[in-house]
Amino acid sequence: MFKLAEQVAHSPRICSSRDWLLTGGIAAMAVAVGFDAWRDIFRVASRDEELSYVLLAPLVIGSLAWSRRAKLRECEVVHNWVGVLLLAFGWAVYWYGYHFDPVVWRAGAVILVGAAVVAGIGSRVAWQMSPALAAMIFLIPIDPDGRYHIAGPLEVFTARATQSVCDLIGMYVQRDGNLILINNTAVTVAEACNGARMVFALFMVCYYVAFATPARWYVRAVLLVASPLVAIIANVIRLVPTIWVFGRFSLQTAERFHNTAGYVMLVLAFLLLMAIFKPLKKLTQHLDFDRPLLPRKASA
Repeated sequence: MFKLAEQVAHSPRICSSRDWLLTGGIAAMAVAVGFDAWRDIFRVASRDEELSYVLLAPLVIGSLAWSRRAKLRECEVVHNWVGVLLLAFGWAVYWYGYHFDPVVWRAGAVILVGAAVVAGIGSRVAWQMSPALAAMIFLIPIDPDGRYHIAGPLEVFTARATQSVCDLIGMYVQRDGNLILINNTAVTVAEACNGARMVFALFMVCYYVAFATPARWYVRAVLLVASPLVAIIANVIRLVPTIWVFGRFSLQTAERFHNTAGYVMLVLAFLLLMAIFKPLKKLTQHLDFDRPLLPRKASA
């Protein structure tokens, strides 16, 4: 009798509204514990334009979770030690970062909330929500030192590629490192021009598209790998006319053109990636790569 009661008590059940309310309460407590870190994340993201992608992350996370609502309705709630272990890990990261590293401190606060969700809804439901939970990494602002290590080489590469395109179309420019000279006007390919902001924003949007729609894993991989490459190419295409405008018009006009062209190229880069993603997805839907090469023998 006791074994039967124990089996009934621990038997899986379909996820209900009560489970989501419980999970929301646990996640809210995790946010309260790391409130100072969350406030710091918002402060850093709102003041630094290069980290503004963090403000878009909650929309991406929520949209990914919503796109999987049909699967979540049929998923069973199974509680185990995974959530508890993740909570312990998140608290350890949060404690270490609080004392030694502010970047790790913010990461610990994000891990705590993710672990609270796993603990509240169970590992099976969390697995169905894994793309949304993984997208929580976008909530962590990049370390300034790490960002500058990426920005420096990217600025020189972008300036070199822009000079090559200018030479190809017959527009005379000179380059020194990340500095481009046109008509005695110096244009510096700085952090706002190196394409890093476009790379992060485009990658986040492509991540949403890749996991919000059914697709094979290698189709998603192609989209995610191609997104930073397309963003860098689009940024070079933007800089060529921008440099031309800097050499012939006022500084205010050139800066206005630079900012407007950035938004235009971001949209065009996304449309180009979709033009690659949709045909590839449609093609793979008609191919069954998991089918065995030889027919199976019929069992007796």
